[in-house]
Amino acid sequence: MPRKPTSDLDLLQGEWSVASLEMDGQNSPPEMISACRIEVKGDRFRSINMGSVYEGTITVDGTAHPKTFDLKFTKGPEKGNINQGIFEIKGDQWTLCLATRGDARPQKFSSKANTGHALQVLRRGTGAESKKAASPKAAVSKDPTELEGEWRLVSGFLNGKPMDAETVRWGVRTFRGNRTVLKFGPQTYVDAAFTLDASHSPRRIDYAHQQGMYAGKSQLGIYECDGKTLKLSSSPPGEARPTDFAEKGSNTVTLFKKA
Repeated sequence: MPRKPTSDLDLLQGEWSVASLEMDGQNSPPEMISACRIEVKGDRFRSINMGSVYEGTITVDGTAHPKTFDLKFTKGPEKGNINQGIFEIKGDQWTLCLATRGDARPQKFSSKANTGHALQVLRRGTGAESKKAASPKAAVSKDPTELEGEWRLVSGFLNGKPMDAETVRWGVRTFRGNRTVLKFGPQTYVDAAFTLDASHSPRRIDYAHQQGMYAGKSQLGIYECDGKTLKLSSSPPGEARPTDFAEKGSNTVTLFKKA
């Protein structure tokens, strides 16, 4: 018989996948957080976020209102730092708000511009099984297209706001045959089959997502490519195709340079 949790730290044990992430008041798109996860074992944690791996110890105070936790980083980009946060856990959902800089602990579950606060909602498990089951079967082709090769992210806009520089510098997108993969560091955020239609202006690109938050879904987009630069604009699954590359609304607009 499984042991009954006796503390709030017990409740946090195991693997968690990130369902949503808001940083400084800006929402991260699903394709960027689909591979983000946290694992808690005893008083140690390991987090994979935006292509970077963080490790350290976690301490919890379940008597505070709201409950608090501290992360002491021992490995990764934040090594030597301590971040303070608040959390609540309801069943298989873990909500936390973390101060990523400074020594002032958040008081509310909110993230506003220039606060350095990250608001996350996590769900127990990796979600890999359901995503794999939902993946569509797409035709495989190795014939190169005009997008063939590796492209490095130069800039991006999400929901009308620019991506932060740290995210941009990790972004790499490859096109091989009719498959495209977008990675930030070692983590894969998009893995999709695609088709091109150059008979329209702007040219069209359609995706059939194999992995990530959009697994099993189709997505419509447009593109421009001159062999050295590649510009993409895509709307969320289920929405109409973008008509231009305007950096506004819910579309994702990215600019790449050939590696």
